Amino acid sequence: MLDNLARLARYRGLIQSLVARELKARYRGSVLGFFWSFINPLTLLLIYTFVFKYVMPAAPQGTDPYPLFMFCGLLPWTWFASSLMESSGVLISGGNLIKKVLFPAEILPIVTVTANMIHFFLALPILVFFLVWFSAPLTVPELLCFPLVVAVQFIFTLGCALILSALTVHFRDIRDILSNLLTLWFFATPIIYSYQYAPTLARRFMNLNPFAHLAISYQEILFFPGPFGHWKWLVALGAVSVAWFLVGYWLFDRLRDSFAEEV
Repeated sequence: MLDNLARLARYRGLIQSLVARELKARYRGSVLGFFWSFINPLTLLLIYTFVFKYVMPAAPQGTDPYPLFMFCGLLPWTWFASSLMESSGVLISGGNLIKKVLFPAEILPIVTVTANMIHFFLALPILVFFLVWFSAPLTVPELLCFPLVVAVQFIFTLGCALILSALTVHFRDIRDILSNLLTLWFFATPIIYSYQYAPTLARRFMNLNPFAHLAISYQEILFFPGPFGHWKWLVALGAVSVAWFLVGYWLFDRLRDSFAEEV
């Protein structure tokens, strides 16, 4: 396993090529192309603003402007959920590549997570623009922690993607189970409500939710005023994410030889 893991650095060029191909394929045939990466989050934010300002104006306590608060957690969640759903079937759809003797199968979930991360980055300017527009309390010390949160999410998501992609080859029901699990996971994460005002018992359960700490970290850095108080949880999650990635890669490596037969 360690030898295969060490060889990943050699495939940087291959990863870049496949990520570029994935991004181009997503918008192939569309008139606006990559501009949809800006238009989609902008449209979503405008819809939420209209709904929660005029249709349902009662925002949860401490989350005004509510659409902006929700968007701080919704954008990274979209990256996470899309990566997991796509990774669950990426080995099956890429069966023609896996059957090639020298092709490293783990490249496929890595490409999926990386491509969705780039879409997350492309949507960030929309969020930043409205944060500035609404005079959000952005400060340099907290913003310097933003890349750390992204790195932790990338490693954690990659560990999940490796496990899901490997298991789905053998158990095709995982994709259907995952779609329902992600719905439950979304509502168990403080994205549409604030962790600070959740009941004490609910906060105890949220502390066991890895993505809850990512969502809270994004919200504290981008939305809430004051210092980044959740950094200890983020550091702990970073250590857990590294371990989770190694577990995921170990499982993927153990099942590697069976992929070509099953896809």
